[in-house]
Amino acid sequence: MAKRSALGRGLGALLGDAAPLGEVGELQRLVKANPTAVIEIPVDQIVPNPWQPRASFDPEALEELADSIRTLGIIQPLTLRQTGPASYQIISGERRYRAALAAGLASLPAYIRQADDAAMLEMAIVENIQREDLDAIETALSFQRLIDECNLTQEAMALRVGKKRATVANYLRLLKLPDEIQKALKLGKISVGHAKVLLGIDSPQQQRKLCESVIRGDWSVRQLERKVQSLAARPKPDSPREEALPDVFHRLAERIGRHFDHPVTVRRNPKGGGTLTIRFDSGQQLENLLNDLNNQ
Repeated sequence: MAKRSALGRGLGALLGDAAPLGEVGELQRLVKANPTAVIEIPVDQIVPNPWQPRASFDPEALEELADSIRTLGIIQPLTLRQTGPASYQIISGERRYRAALAAGLASLPAYIRQADDAAMLEMAIVENIQREDLDAIETALSFQRLIDECNLTQEAMALRVGKKRATVANYLRLLKLPDEIQKALKLGKISVGHAKVLLGIDSPQQQRKLCESVIRGDWSVRQLERKVQSLAARPKPDSPREEALPDVFHRLAERIGRHFDHPVTVRRNPKGGGTLTIRFDSGQQLENLLNDLNNQ
C-alpha cells in the first residue's frame, strides 16, 4: 500500500504534487476539510502584506535563494490568507515569494489560512505531528507553523505535542540547513543524525560539500563526525592584522553615517588603500548625503 502523506498533499509540494487551484468554492471546501493541505497559487494572485515588519531584504541573499528555488523548487510553502475571489495576502514567506519571482515561477505552493480558524488549525497541525509517518522536515515545518500561525512558544508547543522542549528545538534547527540538505534529509539520503552533525558547521558551503560526501560515500554518522573533527583540528591560516585607522577615517565614517540607519565601515590595507562601505535603505538617504555635500 502506498504511504499516505500525513500532511494531506502537504510536503508533497516538494516533489511537485501540490493540489492545483480550482474554483473558489472548491478551494474553500478543501481548506476547511484539511487545513494542512498545500495549494498551488498563481503568483499574480499573491500580494505582499503591507504590515510586513521586515522592511528590507538582502539582494545577494535573495539571489542565492532564487538560484536554490530554480534548482529545487520551494521547500517550505508560503502561508496566505484569501482576501478576494482570486487574491491572496502573504502571512509568512515574503522572502520566498520575492525569490520565487526572481526565479520566474508561475505558481507557488501555499497553506491557505482562514480568518477564524486558529483553533482548528492548531488542532489539525498537532494531530498531524502525532502521526508516525511524518519525516523530520515535515515535523519541523509543522512545529514552525504552530509558532508562526498559532502564536505558540516552544514551551507551549512542546506541551501540546507531548514532546520535550529540547526535542522541539532540535527539529526547528533542521530548517536552518541549506535547502539541498533539507531535501536530502526528506528523501532519506541522509539521516537526522547526519543533519545534526552538519548543523555544527558554520559554513553553508562546507555543509553542502560534506552532505555530498555523505551521500556519495555512504558515510555513517560516526564517519561524518570524524571528518568534521579532522577539519576542526587543521591549523587555520593567520589572518592579516588590521592596522589602527587614523582619526580622520573615523570622523569621515561618523559624518557620512549621519545620513543612514546603518554604520559606515572603513577598512585600510597595508599598502594604504582600502574600502568605504555604505549600506542604505532608500534613494532618499543618498539624496540627503548629496545635498549636504553640495551645500559645503
